[in-house]
Amino acid sequence: MSLVDISGLNVQLGGQTVLHHVDFTISSNEIVTIVGPNGSGKSTLLRAIIGAVSPSSGKVSRKAGLRLGYVPQKLHIDPTLPITVRRFLDLPRHVSDAAARDALEEAGAGALTGRQMSGLSGGQFQRVLLARALLSKPELLILDEATQGLDQPGSAAFYQKIAELRDHLGCAVLMVSHELHVVMAASDRVVCLNGHVCCQGEPEHVASAPEYRALFGTGTGGALALYRHEHHHSHDHDHGHDHTHAHDHEAAE
Repeated sequence: MSLVDISGLNVQLGGQTVLHHVDFTISSNEIVTIVGPNGSGKSTLLRAIIGAVSPSSGKVSRKAGLRLGYVPQKLHIDPTLPITVRRFLDLPRHVSDAAARDALEEAGAGALTGRQMSGLSGGQFQRVLLARALLSKPELLILDEATQGLDQPGSAAFYQKIAELRDHLGCAVLMVSHELHVVMAASDRVVCLNGHVCCQGEPEHVASAPEYRALFGTGTGGALALYRHEHHHSHDHDHGHDHTHAHDHEAAE
């Protein structure tokens, strides 16, 4: 079942076209990662899905009553502000102790409830943000570069937790990340974005696609070495953008 259907999405911000003719679908229980260079429209696409950005044209359809959980890139809390993890989970509205405890446990942060937010490590802070996103019992969990600033083992552990949550909660996951070597392994489907959808499909298909190599080169954190095997694609270059590989259409529908 589709949770989000996007067709012909165009977004203009400040007179600039940020997204052009994007077609995109998220189905129940899949982990989808969006990759692309800086300025490629990744965060804008997330904001369009959430409803924070209005399309210039095209359509964003969400399943009726879709419950979203959102983990931002960064959240700055003044280090002089005394606020515990438990109190933080009450913002902007109070949640029960049982709900807070369950969310923290699910996020792998069960021992942090009484700690000061200002005293948490980067990885602990992100797990608390994840717990907060889980309070809504999301059908779709959205993460915008949620491991920025974490070291590679911290990132890998965080993405492993995300995969476990998908299996445990049955939610879909949509991630934006620069950490290609990690997210390629954690994803069911990868979407390569550069203002439009350059290519998409299973990680190994995208890693071997010419459009992906053109954007990221051949030394992208081991992703190509991990997934390289030869495919023979035919690409349609009409209208200045490429279409999904023929054998990836199923994943895209």
